[in-house]
Amino acid sequence: MNENQSLTLRGDTFRIYLDRKTIQERVAELGRMISTDYDGRKPILIGVLNGAFMFLADLMRSIDIECEVDFLKLSSYGVEKISSGVVHELKKIDAPIEGRHVIVVEDIVDTGLSMQFIMDIMKKYRPASLSAATLLHKTAATRVEVPLQYVGFKIKNLFVIGYGLDYGQLGRNLPDIYIIEEEE
Repeated sequence: MNENQSLTLRGDTFRIYLDRKTIQERVAELGRMISTDYDGRKPILIGVLNGAFMFLADLMRSIDIECEVDFLKLSSYGVEKISSGVVHELKKIDAPIEGRHVIVVEDIVDTGLSMQFIMDIMKKYRPASLSAATLLHKTAATRVEVPLQYVGFKIKNLFVIGYGLDYGQLGRNLPDIYIIEEEE
């Protein structure tokens, strides 16, 4: 698909915002950074379902040190285009993380409420270290500042789909990231 092509989902027309090549290059950079920062340690990456699964898979393949993975699941969007601001934990992590080096991996941080919620949960388990990686950070939408050690792209307050990000559960399978055609 070239950059001039668009797609329609749930009645909205979308166009490519970040193409797959740009995404993969940045994810590889983040993997190299994590490999360097955690050299000699074995971090556990905690992916936030459902959105972060594609980013997490590609990120793990870009990390060249030993690492583990687990998942948790939250909900704050439903089928809406903006976060409800209310975060619900739908699945807890299974791995013991006390004394471990934990990296929370999220697809997107916008208000910061979900990431703050996650970090508060993780701190209760007393990890040796706790950091966060996100593919996208909507800096203009941030209501709660949370430390983000690894950020793929800082973006404007745009509604995005693709590469794990959804619109009412649709669009996650798209290899590029799209925005609504008239945005930006």
